[in-house]
Amino acid sequence: MDSFHRWLGLGPALLLAVLAIGFALLYWRQRRAGRRLAASLEALTTRQGDSRLFELPGLFTRPQYDEAFDDAVRRCDRGLAELTLLFVDIDNFNSVNDAHGYDGGDQVIAEIAARLVDCAGPEAVLTRLGADEFLVLLPAGLNVARALAKALVAQLARPVKLGLRRQATLSGSIGIAAYPEHGSRARLVGHASTAMRCVKLAGGGDYMVFEPRMAVDTRDQAELLHDLRHAVANGELELFYQPKIDAQSLQITAAEALLRWHHPLRGLVSPGIFIPIAERYGLIGTIGQWVIDEASRQAADWRASGLRMRVAINISAYQMRQHDLVDRLVAALKTHGLQPGRFTCEITESLAMEDTRVTQRSFERMRRAGLHVSIDDFGVGQASLSYLRRLPAAELKIDGSFVRDLATSADARSIVDAVVKLAHALQLRVVAEGVETEAQRDLLVTMGCDELQGFLFARPMTARALTLWALDDGQRTTMKHDFRPSLFQETVPAPQSD
Repeated sequence: MDSFHRWLGLGPALLLAVLAIGFALLYWRQRRAGRRLAASLEALTTRQGDSRLFELPGLFTRPQYDEAFDDAVRRCDRGLAELTLLFVDIDNFNSVNDAHGYDGGDQVIAEIAARLVDCAGPEAVLTRLGADEFLVLLPAGLNVARALAKALVAQLARPVKLGLRRQATLSGSIGIAAYPEHGSRARLVGHASTAMRCVKLAGGGDYMVFEPRMAVDTRDQAELLHDLRHAVANGELELFYQPKIDAQSLQITAAEALLRWHHPLRGLVSPGIFIPIAERYGLIGTIGQWVIDEASRQAADWRASGLRMRVAINISAYQMRQHDLVDRLVAALKTHGLQPGRFTCEITESLAMEDTRVTQRSFERMRRAGLHVSIDDFGVGQASLSYLRRLPAAELKIDGSFVRDLATSADARSIVDAVVKLAHALQLRVVAEGVETEAQRDLLVTMGCDELQGFLFARPMTARALTLWALDDGQRTTMKHDFRPSLFQETVPAPQSD
């Protein structure tokens, strides 16, 4: 109140003058702040506009690209050419902007675009779809598209130099769709994008060709997601097991656990459909833990029955990035009285090559815990020999695509023979998956492959069916699998201490 009375004592004229000056100062302060805000907004708008119109050498504008796309479709319809589309996405590009700023991000995009143009060749048509997305229109079939995608993945994995001392290390995910096999002109980009997202869900840094199973209807996907949330609690998940066979003795040495979902209304739902949904919506952690617990329990039951088999499970990219993965694996094995060396963690080659801090920490902890690690799908990724030497792996698993062509392709035989020699030089065992014919088996045995897996020996089966088969209790005659009696003998123990 005293301050208020002093203001009144100044007199009306002086009071008005003071108030006028105060309002004037406030006005100019607000105006200056407004100008700064307007300038910031203008700069941001200009930058966004530049980003949208960012012209890169060798890239078509969207109108030019659409016109070329239409022309390519017409030529394809007349039988004059083939047509495939590659959807290229830069993995974790936001981290580049965070680490090096937007100018650094622009430099990286310019370099990536130059690599894409150079690698794709003069007949390809390229455009930039988004900040870190590109489309490559290729007047060729799927075989050429696969070869190009593999080359692009390698190019995208090369570090990008930023100045004298800095560099950005990236990877790319590529989805491939062919016209008209994979859809109409209007659907082709969406289907290539769907395949790309499947690559990302698998860990990125690879390519994938679109398959109809990937395009789950949105409404159908929502229903599956709702049901999948309750699948574990409702006991709808089950592990099937496919034996791995010793190439010399033809005895069971291990069994790979493969996840199955028995939906109460849909029946058996393919893992290719529900696993991506689980990964996308954060359910893979719960499901992955269930697989660990169930596989450990089953391995303990088999051991109690006299079946000394190593059990293998597949570890997802999501699980590898969990800091407590190895703790949970070791805890499950301890609960069921199993030695870590009797439990195999199968990890894809692309994931194994992922040079992230969390992934590498998981590998190191697996090594210290004594877990048996297998590099799955070997040969389809970008494995580095020096890096492979440092991994705590005990075996390599040759991808089935090479095994499938063994009897008819000299290249496939050369590749498999080289992989076997490489693995043995690194003191790793070699498992060949996808063995379906006796000719494939004989070639693999001759090359020195250690273990075989495939339909020639057994299809995936329930744990109970495998138990009955292995124990040879007279139930084999009722089963639909062509098994060999020599496989029913007790497995020779692997050279690990129990």
